[in-house]
Amino acid sequence: MAPAAAAVEVEELTSGASGRIIPIFKRTLIILYSSFLCFFIILIARSRRLSPPVPKLRRRRWEEEQEQDTLRRRALAEALQMLPTLEDGETADCRCSTSLFFGVRQNALFCRSWFPVSGNLKGIIIIIHGLNEHGGRYIHFARQLTSSDFGVYAMDWIGHGGSDGLHGFVPSLDHVVADTGAFLEKVKYEHPDVPCFLFGHSTGGAIVLKAASFPHIEQMVEGIILTSPALRVKPAHPVVGVVAPIFSLFAPRLQFKGANKRGIPVSRDPAQLVAKYSDPLVYTGPIRVRTGHEVLRITSYLTRNFKSVTIPFFVLHGTADRVTDPLASQDLYNEAPSKFKDIKLYDGYLHDLLFEPEREEIAQDIINWMEKRLAASEDFVGTDEIW
Repeated sequence: MAPAAAAVEVEELTSGASGRIIPIFKRTLIILYSSFLCFFIILIARSRRLSPPVPKLRRRRWEEEQEQDTLRRRALAEALQMLPTLEDGETADCRCSTSLFFGVRQNALFCRSWFPVSGNLKGIIIIIHGLNEHGGRYIHFARQLTSSDFGVYAMDWIGHGGSDGLHGFVPSLDHVVADTGAFLEKVKYEHPDVPCFLFGHSTGGAIVLKAASFPHIEQMVEGIILTSPALRVKPAHPVVGVVAPIFSLFAPRLQFKGANKRGIPVSRDPAQLVAKYSDPLVYTGPIRVRTGHEVLRITSYLTRNFKSVTIPFFVLHGTADRVTDPLASQDLYNEAPSKFKDIKLYDGYLHDLLFEPEREEIAQDIINWMEKRLAASEDFVGTDEIW
């Protein structure tokens, strides 16, 4: 059976930024809108009397449960196989390790690394995963990168994978942007003479693009790679843009439990869909209010600032992606004044490009672009030395 035909038989599952936000807000729009006034009436009424504090015992119990969940996820992340099994039964030949990095707010963030055994490095690439997933899903990509003499790091953001925080809850994507910059600084300190790239998928692409807008970050990297970036994500109705920030403030961890879990397919490979949604480190619950609002907020900012993007970049998108908008990627390419930029649109491909049947060809496109970028940088340095 052809992969495309087989994919039809697999239950459609929701993933990514707009794939979760838009269906969820669509179904709950009437409830949110009708309860908007009631919410503030209750809020005002309660403000007129002293509310009893949350019992310390109950809060402590909740904190302990969250801590236990974090430790459970971290143990799963530690136990995850980091080297893929090859066709001949052997494992990839590279050095790999795990570590904890403490972010700007002192949260413990789970990190992985893969380096070629030879020790020869063309460059280092830092992987920033997408919403609700984790860096351990990218082991095949890491193997292909190390076989081309690139070192690889992957950092799980807060509330994801083996990192601290409530699973699936992101209090601020600006904090994730800051953590990405701090981690890059650590990598550059440890490898001062090795060129670095940032890679981001989906919402991770939005995080990388915003991080690269800061001059000190732009100076530390040779370029950025964005696959299916979450750009121009919009709510299903303008009212949501008004309501979401308010609920994000007063009930940030609230989940939309009535949301339909059937959604948009993200890969044409049925096995990859099963692997993703059976992975206990992938968050599959209803999106939390603050997390959804943060995605809307960062994508709105980036869309307004396409014309300020000057960093070298390579954006890749599937034309059949129904989670994030390939036309937004095209607009980024058209409007950004970057002098070194490329785009590749894959006809008929879906959202998770590195988990499509053609993932090795896509990964090679990324490797080829990084090598082209490094060659261009060397030519520029050589010309500057002559003069």
